[in-house]
Amino acid sequence: MGGASKFSPRARQGFTLVELLVVVAIIAILASLLVSAIVRARGSGRQIFCENNLRQLGLAWIVYAQDNNDRLAYNLGGTEIKRLVKRERYNNWANSLLNWELDSSNTNEFLNTHASLGQYVSANPRVFRCPADRVLSRVQRAAGWDYRSRTYSMNAMVGDAGEFTRGGTNVNNPYYRQYMTLSEIPHPTLIFAFIEEHPHSINDGYFLNKGYSSEWYDLPASFHNGGANLAFADGHQELRRWQRDSTKKPAEPDAAALPLQLDKDDLADLKWVVNRMSVHDH
Repeated sequence: MGGASKFSPRARQGFTLVELLVVVAIIAILASLLVSAIVRARGSGRQIFCENNLRQLGLAWIVYAQDNNDRLAYNLGGTEIKRLVKRERYNNWANSLLNWELDSSNTNEFLNTHASLGQYVSANPRVFRCPADRVLSRVQRAAGWDYRSRTYSMNAMVGDAGEFTRGGTNVNNPYYRQYMTLSEIPHPTLIFAFIEEHPHSINDGYFLNKGYSSEWYDLPASFHNGGANLAFADGHQELRRWQRDSTKKPAEPDAAALPLQLDKDDLADLKWVVNRMSVHDH
């Protein structure tokens, strides 16, 4: 029989330009959401890893005191650390001294793993550094470095500060109590032992701020969505998100001229740190 078949194919229709643009836009949105989720997950993972490091350091700090008649680990300044290291004495809680030059102390993990707390963390160099901290100077990056060896510092008001301690008082903060032993700390849940320090501020691992001042002498880090991890004297950890932009300086060399003078409206973060540093010694 003649005639056209009822199955004659119709002309195939392709995507219009508008439809293609819509599809591309949807794919771009989904991709951006996926990337954001991955970044958030990676950041969360680093924060948890960092918190675990501080948990280990905090417990090491407590056990060290238990093994040494309640005496807390040494918490010395850079000049004294240098003198001791030259004599191959690694008395301090950590002995790496950090700067933006090519000094070997920046990357010498032995200086931390063989320090007084090193044996209490199984000589693991990763415990002393947050994985989010890969900040280097231009000359260090050009030399092929991946990171410096330490992110954390100890509260300057806990432990024997060596030449900074005279008659049981810290000469850098004479109106606040220096805790030489663990049992001297009246409220260990309120006094921090370790803190993530800003990569430009960090040097000798002795985190100092003065209770009567309106200046940051040492600046905390803000690697974790504008916050830093701290370990407290009772062994617990906290993530503190800073409130003021003046605290959250970029993680880069020369990010802040220290000491950093603050306006009266910018003191919230400094006061929070000082209130958990020590108590006023009347």
